[in-house]
Amino acid sequence: MTLIKPFRALRPAPQFARQVSSVPYDVITEDEVRGFIRENPLSFLRITRADADCTEADDHLRKAEENLEDLIRRGVLFEEAEPSIYVYRLMAEGHSQTGVVACCWLEEYRQGLIKKHEHTRPEKVAERTRHMVCLRAQTGLIFLAYRGTERINDLVAGELSGEPIYDFTCTNGIRQTVWKAARPDEFADAFGDVPALYVADGHHRLESARLAADELAAANKEHDGSEDYNFVIAGMFPAEQLKILAYNRVVRDDSGRSDDEILNLLSESFIISPADRAVPEEHGEIIMYLGGKWYDLRHNVAYIREPDPIERLDVTILQQYVLAPVFGIEDPRTDERIGFVGGIHGTEELKQRVDSGEVRAAFSLFATTMDDLFAVSDMGETMPPKSTWFEPKLKDGLFIHRI
Repeated sequence: MTLIKPFRALRPAPQFARQVSSVPYDVITEDEVRGFIRENPLSFLRITRADADCTEADDHLRKAEENLEDLIRRGVLFEEAEPSIYVYRLMAEGHSQTGVVACCWLEEYRQGLIKKHEHTRPEKVAERTRHMVCLRAQTGLIFLAYRGTERINDLVAGELSGEPIYDFTCTNGIRQTVWKAARPDEFADAFGDVPALYVADGHHRLESARLAADELAAANKEHDGSEDYNFVIAGMFPAEQLKILAYNRVVRDDSGRSDDEILNLLSESFIISPADRAVPEEHGEIIMYLGGKWYDLRHNVAYIREPDPIERLDVTILQQYVLAPVFGIEDPRTDERIGFVGGIHGTEELKQRVDSGEVRAAFSLFATTMDDLFAVSDMGETMPPKSTWFEPKLKDGLFIHRI
């Protein structure tokens, strides 16, 4: 069973929605944030990444709070009079995904009914927890997936003929359309038949929401479990509509080994042949760029058609048979010799970074699938870091949940 409920969204007035909406806080650099803010003073990055809108002497959390209150005072943001549920559609280059925005009960996350597939980094969780507690607000959606049901599909389809509250196209060409659900109680009832939700993106936000709720509950002598901080805003999308891109790797190598020496080491675990393409066509195939050439790597024991859903992941094979034994990268979470390149950037960026001398080798991977994600999550296990890149990303700033 999944418990969702309507909420009183703090959201942009329609005429400001396009300007306010922003990319998630954790996918761009501080310099990129400053550029966005200079070009667009209404960008929600002034709240989610206020560190880039500060002088060194400023408290960035206080600055975020001031910037949020400024948008409210100027009428750029307003709070709904009544709790609502929303239907949220993203369209880009022939791809369309339509989900439901509502509040989810954090207790179901604690109980494992909202399932994760990644570990979180304590310092990132702590920073976002402080942000939520200081602002008393959740400023971005948790991106959740679920196995679609006919009933929810029918409810969503029934809303699409109505007048949207937002309908605009971002600078990256992604069209964002939002409807306020006419029958929120029916949506809440329909999700009661969904056995579990799965985190697609937003593990750090979700864990931060849990810790913020614990902190606020401990400080509230009249806590009874009904408070807004016990719930977290999420965009929930049927898995069959979602698109996962590869999350590729680049590595530096300070060993002084030649290309041939690296290839010889790899040949202990892989059948290596020249590649005429830069993108793998199936699970078990890894494409490497080294020394100006593309190589096809196939595991020489067995592509691993193992029942264990973690062991058969291409990111796991790369870690166990390439990154650790050949390049000495034991912990990709902390080793500065490895970089991660989302599939949205394409393989040309991999080639450019190797050719420029910035890195020694690049690895183009077959994308993790939703079935992989479900299998790992259902086991209560986690994938290697940076295993999935969902595209398109959900926007920040269209829905804020005050806690």
